[in-house]
Amino acid sequence: MLRIAVPNKGSLSERASAMLKEAGYRQRKEAKELVTVDPGNQVEFFYLRPRDIAVYVSAGRLDLGITGRDLLLESGANAEEVLALGFARSTFRYAVKPGSARGAADFDGMTIATSYENIVAKHLANSGIQATVVHLDGAVETAVELGVAQVVADVVETGTSLRNAGLEVVGEPIMESEAILVRRPGTDDPRARPFLRRLQGVLVAGSYVMMDYDCRAEHLEAAVALTPGLEAPTVSPLHNEGWVAVRAMVPAKEAQQIMDDLYALGARAILTTAIHACRL
Repeated sequence: MLRIAVPNKGSLSERASAMLKEAGYRQRKEAKELVTVDPGNQVEFFYLRPRDIAVYVSAGRLDLGITGRDLLLESGANAEEVLALGFARSTFRYAVKPGSARGAADFDGMTIATSYENIVAKHLANSGIQATVVHLDGAVETAVELGVAQVVADVVETGTSLRNAGLEVVGEPIMESEAILVRRPGTDDPRARPFLRRLQGVLVAGSYVMMDYDCRAEHLEAAVALTPGLEAPTVSPLHNEGWVAVRAMVPAKEAQQIMDDLYALGARAILTTAIHACRL
C-alpha cells in the first residue's frame, strides 16, 4: 500500500482532508484517529504533526506527505516538493515596533524571535546580517512587548495578529508558503502516479469552469478566440439553422468577463457549471 502523511490538526488539516476526499480517497471520521486505510485505492493515511511530516518522508517511513513549504524548509529534512496544492497560502515576514527598523539591513545586533529559527538563520546569513535568533514555540507577537526580542519573524496571512500586538511588517518577504506534497528526492514510485494525477485533477477542476453558450455561426471564430478550451472547444449545430452550441473549459477567475464579452458578441444562453474532477 502507498503510505501517505496528512496533517493531523491546524490550518493544513481540514483543507488537506477535503482535497483528498474530492480526489476520491477515504478520510478519517474522527479527529482522534491516527491511521485510515483505503483498501479500494490501496492507500494508507497517517495523521501526523505537520512539522514532523517531512522528517518521516525523508526517513523513508512514508512515501508521500502533505505539509507546508515553510515547515519543509524549517525541518531540514531530505525531502522535495512535488506539487503545490494551492491552499494555506501565507507569507513569512519580519515585524517590528513602528519606526524601529525599515528592513533586514537594520537588524545587525538585534534579537529576532521566531518559531522558524532555521529559515530565519539562513535568510540572515544569506543577507550578511549579524543578529541573534531566539526560538519560541507558538505565537511570537508578544516577544517585542515583553523585551525578549526587537524583531519577530512569523507567518503572515492577514497581519491582524501583528497589528494587534502593535507591530508592523517591514522589509521584503522572507519566503512565500503554501500546502505542498513532498517525497524523498529522486523517487518516482509508480504507485504514487495515480495519486498525483488525482490531486492535479482536483487543482485543475477548482481553477476552471465549464462554459456552454449558443452563438451565430458567423461569429463562431470570434467566440472560439474567447473560449479556446484546453485542446479545442466542442461545437455542435443547433436545430435553428445558422446557430451552434459551444462548450469549453475556461479559467474560473476570468469566467464573468468572458461571459460579458460573449454576450456583446451576440452569444446567448451562456452558462457555467463547476467541474468536480478531471484528467488532462
